[in-house]
Amino acid sequence: MVSSTERDKFLETLTAFTREHQARQWRGTFAEFLTDIVGTQPHLAARSSHQYVWDMLRWMQRREQAIAGDDGFRLFSHDLFGIDKPLQRIVDYFKAASAGSEVGRRLLLLLGPPSGGKSSLVILLKRGLEEYSHTDEGALYGLQGSPLHENPLNLVPHPLRAEFRETYGVDIQGELSPYAQSVLEQEYGGDFLRYPVERIFLSEAKRTGVGTYAPHDPTTADIADLIGSVDLAKVSEYGDEGDPRAWSWSGAVYSASRGFLEMIEILKVKREFLYLLLTLTQEKNVKVSRFPLIHVDETIVAHTNLAEFRKFLQEKENEALLDRMVIVQVPYALDYRDEAKIYGKLIAQAPTFREVHLDPHALQVAAVFAILSRVKPSEREDLDLSKKVRLYAGEDVEGIARSELSRISHEQDEEGLSGVSPRFVVNALSNAISRSEAKSLTSMEVLVTLKEAIENDARIEAKQRRQWVDFLVTARKDFYNHWVKEDVHKALFVSFEEESESLLGKYLDEVEAALDNREVNDPITGETRAPDERFLRAVEEKINVSDAGKQTFRQEVVRKAMVAYKKGERFSLDTHARLKEAMEKYLFEERRDVLRLVTSIARPDEDAREKIAAVEERLISDYGYDRHSAREALNYVTTLLSQE
Repeated sequence: MVSSTERDKFLETLTAFTREHQARQWRGTFAEFLTDIVGTQPHLAARSSHQYVWDMLRWMQRREQAIAGDDGFRLFSHDLFGIDKPLQRIVDYFKAASAGSEVGRRLLLLLGPPSGGKSSLVILLKRGLEEYSHTDEGALYGLQGSPLHENPLNLVPHPLRAEFRETYGVDIQGELSPYAQSVLEQEYGGDFLRYPVERIFLSEAKRTGVGTYAPHDPTTADIADLIGSVDLAKVSEYGDEGDPRAWSWSGAVYSASRGFLEMIEILKVKREFLYLLLTLTQEKNVKVSRFPLIHVDETIVAHTNLAEFRKFLQEKENEALLDRMVIVQVPYALDYRDEAKIYGKLIAQAPTFREVHLDPHALQVAAVFAILSRVKPSEREDLDLSKKVRLYAGEDVEGIARSELSRISHEQDEEGLSGVSPRFVVNALSNAISRSEAKSLTSMEVLVTLKEAIENDARIEAKQRRQWVDFLVTARKDFYNHWVKEDVHKALFVSFEEESESLLGKYLDEVEAALDNREVNDPITGETRAPDERFLRAVEEKINVSDAGKQTFRQEVVRKAMVAYKKGERFSLDTHARLKEAMEKYLFEERRDVLRLVTSIARPDEDAREKIAAVEERLISDYGYDRHSAREALNYVTTLLSQE
């Protein structure tokens, strides 16, 4: 139940929003517009649609940087995950287009697999424009009553535009629409200084500066959906089909004027639609029968899937159209951490699913499975798919520097453009959550659910079905087993972190002595001795450091420790992921027998029961499990230990 205090607080917020919105309203004649707006902020009055989008992106980026407290690249960081590179390319497009380059005369086409985030990205751009238009720096003005919300500066006659540029320092690029020209002559006798101007707020719902077009059946699609048609009801009123007031200005092109037009699945439309849109992008005008060229300034962003694009490429007559497009690929996420965030966001949108507990690795293990299906085998024999998944997640992989990831990712041009979609995984998760009587879902239950989804999906070919099931096995063996054992291990041994850091100190002392060929002071006996090579190798072998490669590995560890020391930082296990893994495995091996004894006693005594209960409570309080998933994790680790 919502408390009365919360209701009152929300009502106050609504009241403040309404008051603020009303305060931002502005209306006046064109003469007043020149004095009040152009005279004080001429650069805002003359912005093109591309400049407006670019300003919006910079505004949003500054806001997100302020929230995060840094100056890194941030845009829609709470809504989109794993597509930072495509986002950066889109930002670069608008930066170039806003500068008046030829890029601004190209249609922006987002290309990628289904459920890859293209539509979400475009929706966020549209919502960003709507929000920005309510800010002071996003103020936008248009001719009152114009269906094209056209720039008031278009009223300035051509003979006066050179003088206007000298006076205000801005160029006027547009032309009055036939509608505005008719109103100017019929209602104001050609006196453009009396033409009313108002501040406009972009809104897709109100068809102001934001438009969307989705393709229909090509056989029934009508170009009037884009550019309008004669309004027969008004022809009788005005007596002439050529009167602009008798034209229906309801097309998507007009509603998006001064702002943003989204074209969904653009390559499914008729070719005449494409030519109209590309001409609009390049020439900033459209041709409608009975009227001269109509100036329309808007940004067009389209998106399509790979299948449609490949079909489009096969037709040679489309080469001219391709030359007028800027194509940005939007692949699936390849970092399983980002992919897991996508699942979390999608699941959280369903209120009933918020009541179901997911164990801390449930979404990540599903994400690993999805990424395995998207990456391609490497040309390197020492780099299997699991290692590649770890590299994409920023984890250390033996024998492969992180700096090599860029080159490795370019081995396959279409990596991330195929494989399991987020929608497939989320559908499976939704089914599992719906069936969960315990209101709790474990990682193993997620894997089982995904296996059922694969086996029951008639669209998947037998070969691919077997491959995807194999990926589930890999996700369990190479990732989940390590994660769950580490959780149980830490929960069983409270002093794990302290012991790990102590073990790290010992390892560094022994390594430095071994590299310097000197003896070590034994802290127990006080005597000097040779470096404990047996201990060093016991740690290093846990992460498969070979005898031949031990010297290189040790030198790397010492080098990182020295870098941290020079920066005034403490060298910890978090500084070196592979060494951290080695320490965890070393400690785990030391306590394996204790863990096996505690978790596998058929009839545990009071002491064993207390230890098991303590482990469960620690898994719940410190590691994100609930009662059901904690017990399942303990049982699973017990099974793993019995098999080793």
